[in-house]
Amino acid sequence: MTRPRRQPRRPSRWRAGTRRRRGWRFVDPRTLPAKGAIDLGLRARRLFWSWWPWALLAVWLVLDARSWWAVPAALMAFVSHLIAPREEPPRFGLDHEFAAASDEFVATMAGATGVPLIEGNAFEVLDNGDAFYPRMLQDIAAARSTITIEAYIYWAGTMGMTFATALAERARAGVRVTVLLDAVGSADIGDETLATLEKGGCQVAWYNPISWKTLGRFNNRTHRKSLIVDGVIAYTGGAGIADHWQGQARNPEEWRDVNVRIDGPAAMPLQSGFAHNWQQATGELVSGDGYYPVVPSRGPHVLQVILSSPESGASSVRILYYLAIVCARRSILIANPYFVPDPVAIQTLVEAKQRGVAVRIMVAGIHNDNWLARQNSIRLYGPLLQAGIEILEYNRTMLHHKVMIVDGIWATVGTTNFDNRSFAHNEESNVCVFSPEVAARMEATFMADVAACARVDLAAWRQRGLLARAGQHLASLLEDQV
Repeated sequence: MTRPRRQPRRPSRWRAGTRRRRGWRFVDPRTLPAKGAIDLGLRARRLFWSWWPWALLAVWLVLDARSWWAVPAALMAFVSHLIAPREEPPRFGLDHEFAAASDEFVATMAGATGVPLIEGNAFEVLDNGDAFYPRMLQDIAAARSTITIEAYIYWAGTMGMTFATALAERARAGVRVTVLLDAVGSADIGDETLATLEKGGCQVAWYNPISWKTLGRFNNRTHRKSLIVDGVIAYTGGAGIADHWQGQARNPEEWRDVNVRIDGPAAMPLQSGFAHNWQQATGELVSGDGYYPVVPSRGPHVLQVILSSPESGASSVRILYYLAIVCARRSILIANPYFVPDPVAIQTLVEAKQRGVAVRIMVAGIHNDNWLARQNSIRLYGPLLQAGIEILEYNRTMLHHKVMIVDGIWATVGTTNFDNRSFAHNEESNVCVFSPEVAARMEATFMADVAACARVDLAAWRQRGLLARAGQHLASLLEDQV
């Protein structure tokens, strides 16, 4: 009797241990320690902001005939539920054996974020208001069919009125102009600017106005800053529309910032992000080739435009930041005003430094406009400085751009701050470019900015006073909201 041939045993996809895959050693990520150890302070803070302890306390107070005390406890439970982050950072799978210069990095970035790379674009990095505002106004003046704007900040002032006048002129000329403003960030637009837009024929809508209808998502803001003209030309970056972005960052009245200009098919994702939020705010679906034209190749650049939203339950921009860090092999340059890394981000940055990557982080210094963000940032410097990571505080003016450059080959510019508010609560947009030429120019700009920075010294950080430490620990209660 012939015995059946014994089939080789196939390894389980998730069997503990390692196996070979495409020539490299595969390790089941679940067999490795989770990234980002959660210390006692973080656990206590999360418990404090959990809704259920306050709800239980409210019930107990009612049963104990202390109803007046139950009211603030119930209110705290309600607020804690409303402001709770909708997503958590990945803690496994952040150990990669491929570099940012590899095809695997490109494929993984596209797959993990769900965003394809788009070829055929002209791409410009524009530093400071004197560079990007004139180009934006020039493109607005040349619009022929549609102009869409999504803005976290659109404030009254010279620039606010200049843009309103330009937009109203195009609306009167037959161009459809639609402007979506965050109801919190753009509350200071002013009656005169708003009247100029509306009387000129521009359509203006508010994103998530505070009302009982939107109470469940009032903490979700659109932090995007996008301008799309005729569905072909698009701008995004750190700058909104306000007077403090004018100039060349020469003094504290002129903020340091970066916007990018896209000319080509990669404008469409930013248009799609606008359209989604416009529909949510107004109920109107925008459609037609005025918004979504067929765009031939306009330049040599391959771009990836990543939109992040708390509605998806996972931050695509957080994923792109983490992937870029773990795949870096030579250098990581980060410029971000509100740098409040979570434990996972801290560990991945420290491990990058330990494997020989030069890590330099530039943050807003003495002119930081957000006290909570700055105090939380300073509080978290310790493990980064101890690992030898260089932290630079930009002190000429308010540094507001959000830039990251890895290994001189990949870079991202966008609206996303390196903090939990951007990752877990806000609508954000980032543009990634795979180009040694663009990365080299951005690296040169980063190095030029170093001249306006003070390097943070570990010994000085350790010697900061008790009052400073107390303020930083107080600020940590709101770390997840800044």
